[in-house]
Amino acid sequence: MEWFAPDYVWPIVGSITAGALIGFERQYRGAPAGFRTHILVALASGLLMLAAVHQIRWLSDTPLEIIRIDPVRMAHGILTGIGFLGAGVIFREGFSVRGLTTAASLWITSALGTLYGIGFYGLAIGGTVATIAVLGAVTLTESLLPQRAYLDIRARYRRSERVTEAEFREILLQHGLKALSVSTSIDDDIIAFEATCQCHGAPKTEALTNAFADNQVVQGFSISRHV
Repeated sequence: MEWFAPDYVWPIVGSITAGALIGFERQYRGAPAGFRTHILVALASGLLMLAAVHQIRWLSDTPLEIIRIDPVRMAHGILTGIGFLGAGVIFREGFSVRGLTTAASLWITSALGTLYGIGFYGLAIGGTVATIAVLGAVTLTESLLPQRAYLDIRARYRRSERVTEAEFREILLQHGLKALSVSTSIDDDIIAFEATCQCHGAPKTEALTNAFADNQVVQGFSISRHV
């Protein structure tokens, strides 16, 4: 077996390169799965497909008439197995779900490693470039595409001030936020309102923060955005 044959070297080099490029972008954005994880996913996919494509070489003692090579079965197993790894980076934080993009990047990285492993270099390189472009253009798409933003807002008032839910909703409306739901809780002399709000475009949280901070009736508040 020739260890440094191009049939082995280039699929491995391509898999590592694709995994490194995608992993660097994810690492830069602080994603749960970063540089090393993506390299390992792409490399593992590439190695497994190499083993499947060159299966005839490690079945040298098996009669040729009974050998049935089917690399598609290996690819199916790889892409099914990567789903478990992808599920591990998705988690819920309050009303937000994080890690979906990272899970998708792991999936596409596995697919690219598979393509490099079977020697589809043109498709694999094109897929790598397209993936980097999609992940890198997130800032541009966020600024150009219409979108809705969702926030969780909680404000605490002195109970003696008799602040009502309608007044709380009015404050939010003044800052371009529509309360989809509002819950109220009372603890001793504190009344708290908690709302899930939506707005079009980037939320103007700084103005709302200043409004709450300048209000002497407000005993505390928190603002968190869904990601």
